[in-house]
Amino acid sequence: MTSQNIYILGIESSCDDTAASVILNGKILSNIVASQKIHEEYGGVVPELASRAHQQNIVPVVDQALKKAGITKAQLSAVAFTKGPGLMGSLLVGTSFAKSLAYGLNIPLIDVNHMQAHILAHFIEEDGFNKPPFPFLAMTISGGHTQIVKVNHYFDMDVIGETIDDAVGEAFDKSGKILGLGYPAGPQIDKLAKLGNPKAFKFTKPRVDGLNFSFSGFKTAVLYFIQKQVKLNPNFITENLNDICASIQYTIIGILTDKLKLAVKQTGISHIAIGGGVSANSGIRQALKDGEAKHGWTTYVPKFEFTTDNAAMIAIVGYLKFLDGDFAEQNVMANSRLKI
Repeated sequence: MTSQNIYILGIESSCDDTAASVILNGKILSNIVASQKIHEEYGGVVPELASRAHQQNIVPVVDQALKKAGITKAQLSAVAFTKGPGLMGSLLVGTSFAKSLAYGLNIPLIDVNHMQAHILAHFIEEDGFNKPPFPFLAMTISGGHTQIVKVNHYFDMDVIGETIDDAVGEAFDKSGKILGLGYPAGPQIDKLAKLGNPKAFKFTKPRVDGLNFSFSGFKTAVLYFIQKQVKLNPNFITENLNDICASIQYTIIGILTDKLKLAVKQTGISHIAIGGGVSANSGIRQALKDGEAKHGWTTYVPKFEFTTDNAAMIAIVGYLKFLDGDFAEQNVMANSRLKI
């Protein structure tokens, strides 16, 4: 796209992962993530602990990203950071650091929408991964968001469906908590589901008009089902854990794919890309691939390391914005409820 070498530093601090990445003309040179294990003992992310950990991690993470990329901070063309959405305390750490670094180096500052970044991660230059053509449908699925987005161009997006209560990641985590699994429960359910019968137990899919989602009722259905069965057999969970996990995952995948089928029908767009932490789920990935044969979709699944919260996706958005000359002012502020 350009003959000039453009080095962008991306910084991500929206939740409980401190991440930094360096990108050169669309190609990732480094992608460093420091995860916070402390939240596991609480069964969820504790915002105050998250922001304190970001303060401890951000300098060494950025330093490591620069070293792995083989450059110095003086070679940076711009600094991109997550403006939102996310936890305010966590966002403030990344925002403040990015503003200070850009100011000190006298280089452009670029603010990035975290949810747009999950979608635009598909445009990272990566061998063996195709980029979706415009327009395409993007399904962003994570612990805090569940959306179907019509993507007309890089920064021209329309949310055409979203959750009205819990996100899909919460459905996994809360179901896992009911089963006595640790946090985060999504990867554990995915692993156990491979060993179980997905049709062993039937859970009702919530009925929501249009392209919107609801997972609150599903979580409650799982709770009541488990409570009822445990009364009859105290060892029910232990004896049927694999089948329960498989049935939960099967139902959640069905909810997602039903809405995707409707979105394809309504828009006439059959190119589908997924992003967000829950898109790492093997069952969801397989269901999308199966949809290519069943429904004529063309699906785009990002490289695994670009699905969960990471700074490479922030860096690619920073690079695209840099090419457009779309820079932020030094008075830019974090926004925990930022929309696409």
